[in-house]
Amino acid sequence: MSRSPYVALHPVGLHVTQTARRATAADIVASVQREIGAGALPAGSRLPPVRALEKQLGISKNTAQAAYDELVARGLVETREREGVFVLAAARTAAPIPIVSPPLPVFIAPPISRPDLPPRGTIALSTVFIDPELLPTERLAECARSVLREKMPSHYDAQGYPPLRAAIAARLQARGLDVQADEVIITTGSQQSLDIVARSLVTKRIAVESPVYGYAKLLFETSGHELVGLHLDPFEGIDLAAWDRALAAKPALAYLISSFHNPTGYSYTSAELRGVLELCAKHGVAILEDDWGSDMLSDGEYRPMLRMLGGKDVLYVNSFTKKLLPSLRVGFLAASPELVPTLVAMKRLSTLGNAWLTEAVVCEFLERGYYDTHLAQLQRELDARYAACLAALDEMMPDGVRWTRPGGGPTLWLEIPRSVPYEVLEPYLAKRGIHVSNASAAFIGEPHLHGFRLAYAYLSQSEMRNALTIVADALRLLGGSR
Repeated sequence: MSRSPYVALHPVGLHVTQTARRATAADIVASVQREIGAGALPAGSRLPPVRALEKQLGISKNTAQAAYDELVARGLVETREREGVFVLAAARTAAPIPIVSPPLPVFIAPPISRPDLPPRGTIALSTVFIDPELLPTERLAECARSVLREKMPSHYDAQGYPPLRAAIAARLQARGLDVQADEVIITTGSQQSLDIVARSLVTKRIAVESPVYGYAKLLFETSGHELVGLHLDPFEGIDLAAWDRALAAKPALAYLISSFHNPTGYSYTSAELRGVLELCAKHGVAILEDDWGSDMLSDGEYRPMLRMLGGKDVLYVNSFTKKLLPSLRVGFLAASPELVPTLVAMKRLSTLGNAWLTEAVVCEFLERGYYDTHLAQLQRELDARYAACLAALDEMMPDGVRWTRPGGGPTLWLEIPRSVPYEVLEPYLAKRGIHVSNASAAFIGEPHLHGFRLAYAYLSQSEMRNALTIVADALRLLGGSR
């Protein structure tokens, strides 16, 4: 049987005049009577059990019981069998103290965002996630069981689980990156990496591609950073002269997704990688590279990245989240040795340290060789879905529609004619069970693209074909094309 919580009687409230003297039964009676009279102990309040008073006040059980017997005799409390001692309604001699509610704190306006996945029964045509059926849940479960059989460390490491940091460094070294284990910081997905870097900056100005990964933009803005837009057109590539002019604003940092850009799917060419490094060196702008997708290519190949060409001075972010299991939320940040202490301190301020268990499970998965096997199997399936998606687009889309051909990653960009208002298309598709994301908020300034991200990695080939049939029909109808 559950009991109501009892009220606390503090020793100070007993008004024991000599600190060395223990409370007497009379002290307890006087204190309780005073609190009842002031309305601080309303009717129905449960007093501490005798054993609790005995322990708290350092008195004998007989002293506590004598005090309660006297309170009962005065008609102030009653004893209920197996429940405790309660203040009587008739004992109240003063109005209870009214409850005073403090004002709510003043928060910033909430950022506009949407759920990562639409409701059940809706086809998610714009998500960046990979079909859960393609993710290695069984092997991850095996790794989790193995990890749980080991003795769990009693303390966390704020920089991250050391064996996982070593495994990540070894993988990066195999790809030609000079990264040591003590230069790796494990984070809760890539988002925490962005957060601790943003909060470490002295100058509150960051250059970002436009369009940019939406949650990075929201994070930087709510952290008080001014954003400098770097115009990115996935159909034309990077205009380095325009980026040169933008970087003249001297941002502290350029946040860049050089491989399979989110949301456009664009990947920098080798000439663009070198050009961007030269521009940032010219203007004294540091680089934070979000390299979530460079290893999402067939046959174990990977794309070059800014960190490979620019060395340790390029901050490097990556994550296992989308390629392994989103709910694990394990990412990492590689930094030059002199920056690691500050970044770890910023991480410690927000979380002290992350959960050891999930980091250990990912480490086990890497050390068993499961990750490379998984990536190879995953990419074969994604290649088939990508080819089927392109074939369906070629077959179905009306004139005026174009799309990127990223050759990897989980998404591409579908550009629609401006004769089809997005604010009309989005609800039209929603009524037909198709969810597409409005990317207008991802731009810095006026959007120069008119379309949405298309998630070929999340949908089966048949689901994608059905969804594109509906989209193509909607574009013909709303654009006036027959």
